[in-house]
Amino acid sequence: MRYILLVLALLGIAASSLALREHYRTYGDAPCDINERWDCGIVNHSPYAMIYGIPVAVIGIAGYLLLGVLAVKRAYRLMLILAVPALAFSLYLAHIEKDVLGVWCLYCAISLGTISLMTIFLVGTVFVNMVRRPVRNVSP
Repeated sequence: MRYILLVLALLGIAASSLALREHYRTYGDAPCDINERWDCGIVNHSPYAMIYGIPVAVIGIAGYLLLGVLAVKRAYRLMLILAVPALAFSLYLAHIEKDVLGVWCLYCAISLGTISLMTIFLVGTVFVNMVRRPVRNVSP
């Protein structure tokens, strides 16, 4: 499982890095300006693309990097504890894209899919590990 989670973390780093590139790219030059509904430039130049002066994409890169390190260490419970709020934040950003900006970012959608898959795999892995653990027989 760790290799699957590591690959997903690397995919998340790549998607977040591409979103960060769009954040610093000159407006109107976005290669993912597909149509009026899909434009990474609009999303990554919006006021929602920064939190306290830090680009959201940088937070994504750092988060996926941490999740990748934890995957290598097989710290699945800790990963799950971190992945759930990351998924919630990604869903919040998807809400901003859909309901506020009215435009989607391809890289953000890939990141949402990535953190969703990671969370699903982690829930399954943590559950299976809990079920497989032998019960300690405590004698009085």
